Amino acid sequence: MNMQTPLRSNGNGAGRRKPPRTPKGRQLDPAALTEVQALLTDRPRRRDLLIEHLHLIQDRYGCLAAGHLAALAFEMKMALTEVYEVATFYAHFDVVKDGPPPPAITVRVCDSLSCAMAGAEALLQKLPAILGKDVRVLRAPCMGACDRAPVAAVGHLQTFKATADTIAADVKAHKHPHAWKPLADFAAYRNSGGYALLKACLDGTRRRDDIIKIVSDAGLRGMGGAGFPTGRKWSLVRAEPAPRLMAVNCDEGEPGTFKDRFYLERDPHRFIEGMLIGAWVIEAPDTYLYIRDEYPELRLMVAEEIAKIEEVGLAAHTKLHLRRGAGAYICGEESAMIESIEGKRGLPRHRPPYVAQVGLFGRPTLEQNVETLFWVRDIIEKGPEWATAQGRHERKGFRSFSVSGRVKEPGVKLAPAGITARELIDEFCGGMADGHTFKGYLPGGASGGILPAKMADIPLDFGTLEPHGCFVGSHAVVILSDQDDMKAVALNLMKFFEDESCGQCTPCRAGTEKAAKSMATGPWDVSLLTELSAAMRDASICGLGQAAPNPLLCVLKYFPEELSKPLGSW
Repeated sequence: MNMQTPLRSNGNGAGRRKPPRTPKGRQLDPAALTEVQALLTDRPRRRDLLIEHLHLIQDRYGCLAAGHLAALAFEMKMALTEVYEVATFYAHFDVVKDGPPPPAITVRVCDSLSCAMAGAEALLQKLPAILGKDVRVLRAPCMGACDRAPVAAVGHLQTFKATADTIAADVKAHKHPHAWKPLADFAAYRNSGGYALLKACLDGTRRRDDIIKIVSDAGLRGMGGAGFPTGRKWSLVRAEPAPRLMAVNCDEGEPGTFKDRFYLERDPHRFIEGMLIGAWVIEAPDTYLYIRDEYPELRLMVAEEIAKIEEVGLAAHTKLHLRRGAGAYICGEESAMIESIEGKRGLPRHRPPYVAQVGLFGRPTLEQNVETLFWVRDIIEKGPEWATAQGRHERKGFRSFSVSGRVKEPGVKLAPAGITARELIDEFCGGMADGHTFKGYLPGGASGGILPAKMADIPLDFGTLEPHGCFVGSHAVVILSDQDDMKAVALNLMKFFEDESCGQCTPCRAGTEKAAKSMATGPWDVSLLTELSAAMRDASICGLGQAAPNPLLCVLKYFPEELSKPLGSW
């Protein structure tokens, strides 16, 4: 039948289209609309606040019901499909179409490498029977506490060095997820000289070009993983037309990384002052701080401290916006983080243009990591020589290493740049854990590859590991022992990348899934895995897919004796 020809009646009414009883699509529920309006109150209905508004609903009702999503779309004058695709992208949003809501309590158990080595798999097996059907138990990616593994979260309240008993006790107590906040002493920081440097910048005593030169001479680099020279980045962004914006990345989701959390817990105002100085240097009227949802206590604390700073006028030159992640490792990638700040799915952008040219809301954007900004005050006040005087093996400066795994004293270790893994273990970590023999290590977190113990004398710094198929990245060092199966290590990491792939490009989306499945079943097909790795490296849009094969390729290259063994576990 010609689709342009209208249906004709045969005289008795047959063949006529009946008008629909209701409009197409999900209908607006007045009760749900009233509930959403009560949560939003007078908050702006801007598109970039979508994720913040989704959090309001999730926090209040424990899930995102279909009626609430439709009501939110109506309030924000957005298509329901746009709201739905964002809500379903992030792991911490529970979207419920028409079925029952999830249990009131959710327990997430980290199954990333350091926690897996510390017994996370056993916890995941035991907890459902212990906690009962009224508690939901889920696997979760790295929670940023690898030095206190295994880690679990009851709601958002984390339990360190968790056991089935401690988790059950937390569930029984049913503590508010925001029950604990790290202490920050604004007055003590100011009394010890804090914010004097910022005031000197704001009153014209300090010049922007001089600040950039000091930071450059000190060799300060981006510590989120890329290692781009900070002074050069500031200069590049300043050269772009105004208005310029600033975005700060506190979304360290790389398994093995927890140094940003460490510094925010212990000295948040040193970081905040560095952030405000960076915003002053590039003359940013707005600064956005993106904190991962796994750190609720830090987010609440920072919000309180920012309010104090604004009250005394220290942030008059830039408006501070605090944004909350929603459970997506990919948002640690700078352009994906910017998409998330804009209220969208965290899909990495194609380059060029680069974020420094076209970033947040289409404006030139300075994107910085928490640790980089943490050191700005010390470097400027003490001079570049203070930083460059440190270092080993012909490297200059110092680095913060997040060390976890089979060592006696895991944690954040401030050590000379260029230190080796063997020196790090022996001098800063108290040696290997009792009963464990050093076998290998991850020099740069999940994506940085795996090296054997016989290669533990390579300086750990930017550019030193690339010839070996690895990199130092965010300086997350995971130590492995003779009790760890390298094939199981690589599989754990590949599953992480499979789960965290944003799905935008086929090489990463399909490649990680295919590789994980192949690695988990039967003998490894070296030819197939090598081919998959090449496709991911060459054709993925961002660093997640490009680096995902690194651990696998390192096992093939440096641990060939493991290939003939059956797949192990912890």
